[in-house]
Amino acid sequence: MPITEIETWLGRLSIVENDGAITHLHWNGAPSQEETPLLKEAGKQVRAYLDGQLKNFDLPLAPKGGELHQAVFKAMLAIPYGQTRTYGDLAKELNTYGQPVGQACGANPIPLIIPCHRILSANGLGGFSGAGGTETKIALLKLEGGFPFLL
Repeated sequence: MPITEIETWLGRLSIVENDGAITHLHWNGAPSQEETPLLKEAGKQVRAYLDGQLKNFDLPLAPKGGELHQAVFKAMLAIPYGQTRTYGDLAKELNTYGQPVGQACGANPIPLIIPCHRILSANGLGGFSGAGGTETKIALLKLEGGFPFLL
């Protein structure tokens, strides 16, 4: 499975490709192996996003997950840069409950690119599965200007 490793202000990130689509993004993951043109482009886009130069990723994605997870991933991808939604907002949109939406967010295998950091709890930040937890979530929201009272 091809993997690329990039250094960013969030630390070392590994991006994984399988069958021509991005399937995972890991903090402190495996070193580069068999880097492909798609992985080079994914690394370029992630760096540009983290440098504040890119607002929308343009990559083929293939996250694993059941029907509800896929619906949550699709809903997260539809949230514009710099905006947020709550778990309850997505639950209402998907005709389900907040807890399964939260579980799907926590299971997101491609954080940053599928923007689970844009999902908040009704009373605050909620969690974040990436390295650094909520501190990383706050940094990403600040980058996007998506949570004004944090700025």
